[in-house]
Formats: sequence, structure tokens, C-alpha cells
Amino acid sequence: MRVTSSQETPLAWTILAVRLPAEPSRHRVAVWRELRRAGALSLGQGVWALPATPAFDAALQRALGLAERGKGEILLLDARGRDADQAARLEDVFTAGREAEWLEFLSECEKYQAELDKEIAEQKFTLAELDEEEQSLERLRRWYRELKLRDLFGAPSATTAESQLRESQARLEDFAERVYGALHEH
Repeated sequence: MRVTSSQETPLAWTILAVRLPAEPSRHRVAVWRELRRAGALSLGQGVWALPATPAFDAALQRALGLAERGKGEILLLDARGRDADQAARLEDVFTAGREAEWLEFLSECEKYQAELDKEIAEQKFTLAELDEEEQSLERLRRWYRELKLRDLFGAPSATTAESQLRESQARLEDFAERVYGALHEH
């Protein structure tokens, strides 16, 4: 899903100028982590950009609350790229961040599938193992949903990630059938 293109009206961005006391540093770190988790672009020391869409409102509110608790402040500004090239540059940098996240997600899908393969090879068909694998898949599902919400411009690996999540789900179903089959044998 692409929100805009260079020929359309450029997407609006929220610029955050963050100022927090130097000590204790935990407040700065908390705001930084929240903005990174949301996919915000770091434009310089204490300056961040987030797409001005509802998908980012909750993270923005959390960052504002964290700054307030740390006795700091965040100045919010509405912005757009100065021209089509600058708007495209913002989109490209933002999409590069999402691509990195998708690649990390794909790596975790590979690890998950390798774990299932190992359990099948060892014939570790227990309900406890199935429960653990279901929890791991649910973590991947949540991560996928979060990434999908942030990926406004359609990073290249998003479609591969979707198919790998489906493959992971199919492999878990196969594993579950093996677990239930092994339980019914006894």
C-alpha cells in the first residue's frame, strides 16, 4: 500500500523537536526508543519526523507523555518536502527503514521455520512444544501487523514477508497435526 507518489500531493509529516534534561538519561532513552519503535526518522540530534497519519498518533502521544514525565518538551511542526524531490527523499529514507525491519522479520521467520524443522527431525511432538511454537508464531503475527501499519510506501520485502508468514503458519499447522497424531498413538 503506497500512500503517495511523487506526482500526487506529498504526504504531510510531523516534525518533533525533542528537548529533555541531560540527567537522568533514562527519559531521553525512553523517548528515543519509542520514536525508533514507531519508525520515526532521526533528522538530527533531537529532531525526528513521523508521517502525519493516524497510524502514528498513538506512538506520538506516548512520546509526548514520556517527554513530559522527564520534565522535557516536544515541539511539533507540520511539514512537507519542499518540492517533489525532497518529498520523495523523505519517503525513500522512511521506506529504507521499513525495508530493514522487513529483512529482520524475514530472518526471524527463517529461524522459526528452522526451529520447527528441528523439532520435527527430533520428533519432539509434545503439547508443551506446540504451545511454545504457537506463542512464537503469535509474536511473528503481531510484529507483522505492526510493520504493515508503518510501511506506508510499500517496502520491497513486504510481499515476501507476507508469504513467509503464511509459510510459517502452514508449517505450524503441519507440526500441530504431528503432535496430535503422536498423542493419539499413545
